[in-house]
Amino acid sequence: MTGTARKAVAEALATFLFVLSIIGAVNSGSPLTPLAIGFALAVLIFATGHISGAHLNPAVTVGVFVRGGLSVADLIAYIVAQAIGGVLAALVSAVWWAPEKEAMVVQVGPAFLVEAIFTFFLVYVVLNVATAKGTAGNSFYGLAIGGVVFVGATTVGSISGGGFNPAVALGLSVSGHFAWSSLWLYIVAPIVGGALAALAFRLLNSDDVKKIAAAE
Repeated sequence: MTGTARKAVAEALATFLFVLSIIGAVNSGSPLTPLAIGFALAVLIFATGHISGAHLNPAVTVGVFVRGGLSVADLIAYIVAQAIGGVLAALVSAVWWAPEKEAMVVQVGPAFLVEAIFTFFLVYVVLNVATAKGTAGNSFYGLAIGGVVFVGATTVGSISGGGFNPAVALGLSVSGHFAWSSLWLYIVAPIVGGALAALAFRLLNSDDVKKIAAAE
């Protein structure tokens, strides 16, 4: 398998494993849940980065696209694959954990704001540690990205649930953790945050962006 198909399958599989890990961690009720989620993302990034870049998140995919590092065809393929992976993870999780009967209730304003800000934080870190020429070849990018998710889940998880990822939110809606009526928030806020992070990256790394755009 090669090309876009290979990358899409890798994204679907890694997103599946990530969302399944999140549902399991949340259902465990452990105080280490944010750490488990951050580490799950880190190891999956290390395992999948050489195939697809290991986005595992439509907001990251949008950010990489706006940054100039992804084609339109890959943009669509990645997002579809991530959504499929998230939904399948939620469906499979029902084998071990019954769907939640009461979804998390959030206040739209505060939840939207933290989802946008922390997704900005996440995508800004992704672009700088995993795609910038100045950090090419580093060995820490997975831990840096997973660390952001750990920080976000720990600090603002009680406000929004700590989605920062439309594919995760879709999976958690299927599993009953997030309310379907709030799904739009978990899609729009991260996409806005991711796109703004890419614009910030372009502003601060204009020479890098031009080089990648020309190469594409």
